Amino acid sequence: MNKYIKSTLVYCSVLSAVVPAISNAQDSNDELAEAEFERIVISGKLKQSLRNATVSVSILNEDTLKDLNAQSLSDYITRVPGVVFNDYQPGVSEVVIRGVASTTYHEANQATTGYYLNEIPLIEPGFPLVIPDVDSFDLQRVEVLRGPQGTLFGSSSLGGAVNYVVNEADVNDFDMGIETMLSSTSGVDQKNHAIKGMVNMPIIEDKLALRLVGFQRFDSGYLDNKLLGEDGSNDLTVEGLRGSLVFTPSESTTISATMMSQEYNLEDQTYVIFNDDPETFERNTNVAEHQLTDFKLFSLRLEQELPFATFTAIASSVEKTGDLAFDYSIFGGNDPRTDTPLLAFGLGESSTDFLEFRLASKNVNTLEWQVGVNLTNLESKSTSANYIEGIADYVDSNPDDFDDQAGSVLAPDDFAERTDSSNDVSEKAIFGELTYHMSEALSLTVGGRLFEYEISNTLDFLPNTDLIEPFSFTPDEADENGFIPKIAVSYDINDDFLIYSSYSEGFRIGGVNVFSAANTDLPLTFNSDSTSNFEIGTKFELFNGKAKFDATVYHIEWDDIQARLYTPGDYKAYTVNGGGADINGIELTIDLQLTEALRFNTSMSYNDAELSDVLPDTFAVGGGYASGTQLPGASDLILASTITMNLDGEMEPTISLSHRYLSKAPVAFGASLEKGGYNIVDLNATAMISDEMQASIFIKNLGDTYGILSAPFSFAGSVTRPRTLGASFKYSF
Repeated sequence: MNKYIKSTLVYCSVLSAVVPAISNAQDSNDELAEAEFERIVISGKLKQSLRNATVSVSILNEDTLKDLNAQSLSDYITRVPGVVFNDYQPGVSEVVIRGVASTTYHEANQATTGYYLNEIPLIEPGFPLVIPDVDSFDLQRVEVLRGPQGTLFGSSSLGGAVNYVVNEADVNDFDMGIETMLSSTSGVDQKNHAIKGMVNMPIIEDKLALRLVGFQRFDSGYLDNKLLGEDGSNDLTVEGLRGSLVFTPSESTTISATMMSQEYNLEDQTYVIFNDDPETFERNTNVAEHQLTDFKLFSLRLEQELPFATFTAIASSVEKTGDLAFDYSIFGGNDPRTDTPLLAFGLGESSTDFLEFRLASKNVNTLEWQVGVNLTNLESKSTSANYIEGIADYVDSNPDDFDDQAGSVLAPDDFAERTDSSNDVSEKAIFGELTYHMSEALSLTVGGRLFEYEISNTLDFLPNTDLIEPFSFTPDEADENGFIPKIAVSYDINDDFLIYSSYSEGFRIGGVNVFSAANTDLPLTFNSDSTSNFEIGTKFELFNGKAKFDATVYHIEWDDIQARLYTPGDYKAYTVNGGGADINGIELTIDLQLTEALRFNTSMSYNDAELSDVLPDTFAVGGGYASGTQLPGASDLILASTITMNLDGEMEPTISLSHRYLSKAPVAFGASLEKGGYNIVDLNATAMISDEMQASIFIKNLGDTYGILSAPFSFAGSVTRPRTLGASFKYSF
């Protein structure tokens, strides 16, 4: 705690020294400051200024992402207050908001954060095969809503939501952009590189336009797999394509179609085995543990201006596939029967269809309102199998040990254990929100979501070499319904000072424990869980907009936690309900335009996230985890700051220095290993070669800091990428 206090005092000392200088900044920055303060957010599904939103929301715009040389979530998401990124395998890494998580890996069911692209859900109502990390190129902005968002967004947003807003086709102007990047990671021979391009083409002036975006990125591996003799084994290739078609047949009608495909090809997983080396970059597996994931999105949107409201209709389909390998021999060596490793393989696919209709008031007067309905349908299938080379022949050679059953029956193609599962979920929901402006200063917002889920699951455990009785588990179709309320009160003290208080809820549906099929001591199903959030916040500015402040105090109650736990020995994941958690926190964001050339922004978060009741665990000492146990990965203190200097000169050079600090937190319930406890510093410099061309150099992890990012167990986890030096080139026309 003393360390946290000292770090905070250093930040406060810096602020106390620089705030008096703000009033000396040039008035030429006023328009820029005001424009940024009034950026429009659509995450609430109702257009409003950032300042007037009665929710804790952070926005990273396109210029910010460019200045950071951002490629993916890990480059920018941790700069948002209250946010921790469980940076594990690409394509399944999770954003955690306000400490609402039961693991630093990924949840065994739905994530606790909702993910959206132009309001289209990217996360399905069930286990996500892919958690899309949308490439940063040609993003208009990324919105991060902190606190439960169940009223407008439905299940999964227990802690908050991330909404990617991509640029859509512009019917007025031709536009083209190219970005290239080349960088080198310390201790790695191969270079990281990327090439990305965009073209916007009006087809019929003011009526029809097409925008195409394509990209490929290669991140060189920085871990060495000693058993395979492979240096830099965890190479990652990300490829994608986005398309937007916009048609405006009249001033009041806009029809847009969006297509996106993004594929992650990870050649070997990103965790290391720590053993006795606290700062290792080594892993030891018998095979390359590949992970191939991809998602495809198709959507159609209609915006129709009516005399009294705006009508919006959205239809989308998101398809995902996943293919991974895992070497279980790292836990206990080779199988003693064949002296070959036990390997696990997983295949899955899912399809989520989404349909939403809503009406929203057009003009701000005494009443602002919106009402809508949406339908969601998920169909998913997955297969998991354990492979032991030679096990089928071993079964045939030892018939007495296997009840005279053939190897082709118990272990076809040497698959010693096989599980098939399916998950069908449909949701129907009606939602709405009403804001009553009781006076020019005082406003009341109430909202709610009435929902019903129908869930149908199957689980087939097939013949196996452990002679566990095969079975098919098809629980009765489950119905779950409820109401999610929201209420907020805001008061404008003056044009520059807003205070608000709000109550919101989030929820997550239940499911089936796939891996419990091979362990009769574990529950086959688990139930839904929910969060309730109380917060008080203020947003204000000083010195004619040169200083902006956003502060929030919150309390979250998490009931019937879906906790991800593991079996001893083979570490198979399963989920149980139990206990609850109390989360109390403070978030502060400060943005200071110190001079015409110098800008400083910082975010500070203190988060106390602990169990409020005993969480049962059959395999834990004492049968569970006591009240007061810290939630996995819920760091107490998060600090992030950037200072930017715009220098005079023909090329408009800009230099920025960014710092992040994350305090330590356990990686799992009952784990001795901790993540965090490190400082990361990044340096970026840009210059305009011409009006169309920008060149940048950057150093990520300037101090070459080693830190644990996430870990499912106390002996293995993902670690920070070593110092990376690179350059990028951006051209726009």
